[in-house]
Amino acid sequence: MSLSIGIVGLPNVGKSTLFTALTRKGGLAANYPFATIDPNVGIVDVPDERLGKLAEIVRPGRIVPATVEFVDIAGLVKGANEGEGLGNQFLANIRETDAICEVVRYFKDPNVMREVGRTADFVDPAGDADTIMTELILADLGSLEKQLPKLEKDAKRDKELAVKADVARRLVAWLNDGKRAATMEMTDEERVAAKGLFLLTMKPILYVANVDEDMLGEELAPIDGVAPIPICAKVEAELSELEPEEAAEYLADLGLEKSGLETLAQAAYRLLGLQSYFTAGEMEVKAWTVRVGAKAPEAAGVIHSDFERGFIKAEVASYEDYVELGGEAGCKAAGKLRMEGKDYVVQDGDVMHFRFNV
Repeated sequence: MSLSIGIVGLPNVGKSTLFTALTRKGGLAANYPFATIDPNVGIVDVPDERLGKLAEIVRPGRIVPATVEFVDIAGLVKGANEGEGLGNQFLANIRETDAICEVVRYFKDPNVMREVGRTADFVDPAGDADTIMTELILADLGSLEKQLPKLEKDAKRDKELAVKADVARRLVAWLNDGKRAATMEMTDEERVAAKGLFLLTMKPILYVANVDEDMLGEELAPIDGVAPIPICAKVEAELSELEPEEAAEYLADLGLEKSGLETLAQAAYRLLGLQSYFTAGEMEVKAWTVRVGAKAPEAAGVIHSDFERGFIKAEVASYEDYVELGGEAGCKAAGKLRMEGKDYVVQDGDVMHFRFNV
């Protein structure tokens, strides 16, 4: 399971600087709108200190962390839903991601321009976020207006489409009130139907506050009811050029425990209801991403679909027991290595091995 996050925001909020730092991938970060035209894509490892602890025990040939894909998408402007700027292209790129990470400008820099009519040191985080949300809502309304006539026609012949048509009509009214689709109350059946409408405002949203260095660690006012994650793109850029030990020292000097990448990745996992379990052996120690609430066969299927179909049982130890007792042999001797069946619900950090028929 690969997590894809679209990095969005108004022009010159630091999206491309943040993307380049997080992915250590060269991208154009320029002081003018639309420096990013085609989306840059970078796949990065998700930092997880638990992998190192497991590796100390089993001495594997390699360590394989979970990964997250970041997509740096062109800056959005007012009127994007009608094609202003790179509007249509921007919105199409967002549709392909699992979640939206909206970068909002908090930093003040007279050398980095804002939009016409505003000085470069002007900041209005709530206003900027509202501009983007308005464009996403208007884009969804336009999409529903195109889909509804055919949906209503087909729903007369196909009762299964009746739910989809009904929820689409309700969503039109909801969006017209300036509310995003994800906040509308729906049954489980309606929510499944709504996903098939491919609406931008159904996607989970994270807000990243691109702050000046002296604002790191501050509590910021919520945006759309969500506390923004303070990250300094300039600091992340500097961290990306350091060796791990140097980066750790630099973070400690700043009074930080985690890099922006680790903070953002963990927040994205929580937002999307994801967690990690581990496999550990002589060949490799690896982190696998699975949804919270997944049962053992589904977890096996993340490795290979055949494993889910042929699942028999799983050997499971908690991460804490595995580390404290020195690995699989210690867990087995202490009665902490369990055999679990198809109904076992996977817990974050489980160390698992599967038995299956193929």
